[in-house]
Amino acid sequence: MARPATQYVDAGDVAIAYQVVGDGPIDLVYAQGWLTNVEYAWESPHYAEFLTKLGRFARVVLFDKRGTGLSDRDVGFPTLEQRTEDISAVLDAVGSKQAALFGISEGGNMCSLFAATYPERTHSLILSGTSARGSWAPDYPWKPTPEETEQAIADMRENWGKPFGLDEAAPSMADNEAAREWWGAYIRNSASPKAAARITRLNAQVDIRGVLPTIRCPALVINREKDAWGPVDEARYIANLIPNSVLNIVPGADHLPWYGDQDRIVGEIEEFLTGEREAYAGDRVLLTVLMTDIVGSTDKAARIGDGEWRRLLDQHDRTVRDRVRAFGGQTVNTTGDGFISTFSGPTQAVRCADAIRSGVAKLELEIRAGVHTGECERRGKDIGGIAVHIAARILARAPQGKTLVSGTVKDLTVGSGLEFQPAGVFDLKGVPGDWPLYLAAS
Repeated sequence: MARPATQYVDAGDVAIAYQVVGDGPIDLVYAQGWLTNVEYAWESPHYAEFLTKLGRFARVVLFDKRGTGLSDRDVGFPTLEQRTEDISAVLDAVGSKQAALFGISEGGNMCSLFAATYPERTHSLILSGTSARGSWAPDYPWKPTPEETEQAIADMRENWGKPFGLDEAAPSMADNEAAREWWGAYIRNSASPKAAARITRLNAQVDIRGVLPTIRCPALVINREKDAWGPVDEARYIANLIPNSVLNIVPGADHLPWYGDQDRIVGEIEEFLTGEREAYAGDRVLLTVLMTDIVGSTDKAARIGDGEWRRLLDQHDRTVRDRVRAFGGQTVNTTGDGFISTFSGPTQAVRCADAIRSGVAKLELEIRAGVHTGECERRGKDIGGIAVHIAARILARAPQGKTLVSGTVKDLTVGSGLEFQPAGVFDLKGVPGDWPLYLAAS
């Protein structure tokens, strides 16, 4: 799925950044927790995959709440009620009269208050790793004391820029250097140290225990059984307070739902909202992914004008589709001036890239291409999975006019007559390990 555009809407005098993913029949507002950045989220292949899966059965609206990410940062000390207004604003912006609400951590507080306040606009409620109260009390033992919160803030500010809290937020990724690098950068891109401290103190003051019993829509409380940030007993407590709720405890220890078995989380949400669940694990296949894009497209479009560029792009698109079809492949998506195509094997994909290059050269266009073979998740005509993200990273490294392939592609084409030259060993952003890549001989 192509990365969605970031749009803005005013919530009072505050600009809220939001994105829309997918076009399913159900509107699903996704309220994230703590610190967020809707654009940098897509730099994580795990998070991108999670959002893409949600977008297969719903029209997902995600946003940066006031004070974080790409929304207005200088917003003072907003109340939970004011932050909940951000949900109303994005619903109005996308023309949604009623939506399901999916809240993680603090986002669950916002969604719960919205569901209780605007029942006519709430289809259903999904809470993951949510707290009903932000600080310890004799009858609420799962949260830190005010002193512990201040100590955590001091530790956070001292270690700002590092992957603060990931060991507890996602134990399965604690030793994954790519995930740690992304998490640290995600936090830095979401808020300043001062803003993060302010939001943490705000969350510590939240108490929605009196709100939960007034919620009348169907609700799903989903929690991983060993979540350190959202203990199971806390989830049971919350589910008992919501009249029409279902509690679903699933295996795992990661608080962040895009890590660990995200298929299980997505499947539970899909079944709750639609009554059906796609068999994600059973629809994984080995495919070769070919990604292409036009070199210097922006400069070319500016030079020849929009009308002529549109006509030229149409010719380019026809050429790509014809060549992919001729080599037994399938075009599955477009990326503005590029294509994502799949093949049953790598040899045809590499040869197709060369044929596309020759075809568009007649249009005085030049392309680059990236090819990788790996396990993909097939959803009708679309595909997802880590192999797609690896192919995209390879494309980003490809020189103009060249096809760059992974070591897997080179190894699988032995005996085909294709020739490759080492291009070097690369760090593919968001993908663990070092990757030797190879240039295909034209």
